[in-house]
Amino acid sequence: MEELKYLTDYYSNYDEEGRLTSKYGQVEYLTTMKYIEKFLKKGARVLEVGAGTGRYSLDIAEKGFQVDAVELIQHNIDILKSKITESFNIDIRQGNAIDLSCYEDETFDITLVLGPLYHLFNEKDKKQAISEATRVTKKGGIVFVSYCMNDATILNWGFQKGNILEGIQNGIVDNKTFKCLSNPSLLFEMYRKEDIDKLMAEYDVERLHFVATDLFTNHMRDTICGMDEKMFEAYLQYHFSVCEREDLVGITHHSLDVFRKN
Repeated sequence: MEELKYLTDYYSNYDEEGRLTSKYGQVEYLTTMKYIEKFLKKGARVLEVGAGTGRYSLDIAEKGFQVDAVELIQHNIDILKSKITESFNIDIRQGNAIDLSCYEDETFDITLVLGPLYHLFNEKDKKQAISEATRVTKKGGIVFVSYCMNDATILNWGFQKGNILEGIQNGIVDNKTFKCLSNPSLLFEMYRKEDIDKLMAEYDVERLHFVATDLFTNHMRDTICGMDEKMFEAYLQYHFSVCEREDLVGITHHSLDVFRKN
């Protein structure tokens, strides 16, 4: 499967753990955990689909929760397994977001899909991933889905890094709408808020939050990394105060859709 080869090659050579633990990466991680912790209740069972190297699964398991982790890439599974201690109640399976048939309906209190929608390129697969995540979540349970956003990529990759004209010429950026036109060889699918709203329209769910998990952060990495702890804490407080503002969320690199299954 060609798509799997692209992903395996990418994640076998990419330090995802390092990204989330860098000062700028901490903003995305801390924001995501802030919203996860809001819904973690005693006795909750959590599924993470696309668990990567386990940054979220391990932290949730360390808090005493039962976690099931599904990951597609063997390289990531090996790293995740190397970090588990006997005190963690965590089950790891190799699997795909579009097929969670190993789990019964309404099994989990919280389901995290924090990466798979980055790498799905047709509507059928996207809807299947969301349908599967929703199916295995209990009624009243919470589903988290993250996305890579279009316009941050246009600004950073396109204009700041000087790729925009080549992108238009090569047919991967629309020259009128500046919508990224991705495919599996480019690894990442890009979304705008209206794309996500359209994708979610058919599901019987209630949106609780739509969060810009890094917002301005990746547009000012050097500034973030140069902050002392007091300034960084002030920046985090500002970020938390504006990360759901509808007039700002489109500029984020990563977004998080949080909804309750009815």
